[in-house]
This record gives sequence, structure tokens and C-alpha cells, in this order.
Amino acid sequence: MNIFDKGFAPAEATLRYLDGDYVVLKPGSFVRCAISGRPIPLDELTYWSVDRQEAYADAATAHTAFERFGRGK
Repeated sequence: MNIFDKGFAPAEATLRYLDGDYVVLKPGSFVRCAISGRPIPLDELTYWSVDRQEAYADAATAHTAFERFGRGK
């Protein structure tokens, strides 16, 4: 099934974030930003934290998380 199929409903994916890559644990078309809650299509996912296993919508949001929580857990 792809996004052009009739009845396609976007689903939230579950990922394991690695250094420079990620592994799909539960298939889906997007993940949620840990700070803003915005959906991030997987093909646009660029920023995440390996330590906290969180995704971020953009560089500014990733920086906000870094300022709030620091680098570690």
C-alpha cells in the first residue's frame, strides 16, 4: 500500500534512532516532534537525539531540546 492507494491513512511510525541512521520498529509514514508535537514525514526526518530517542522537526527545535535537556539523558 502506498499514499496513492484509495483508503490510505497515514500512521505514526516507531523508530530506533542511531548515529546517522534509524531503524523502523513499526512501519508508518511519520513520527512526531518531541518538542512541538508536529508530524514529521519520514522522508523529511533529519534531526533526532540518540540519547533521548526523540525526533525533532527542524534545527531550531533540536537546539531548543539541547538547551532544555542538555546532551545526555
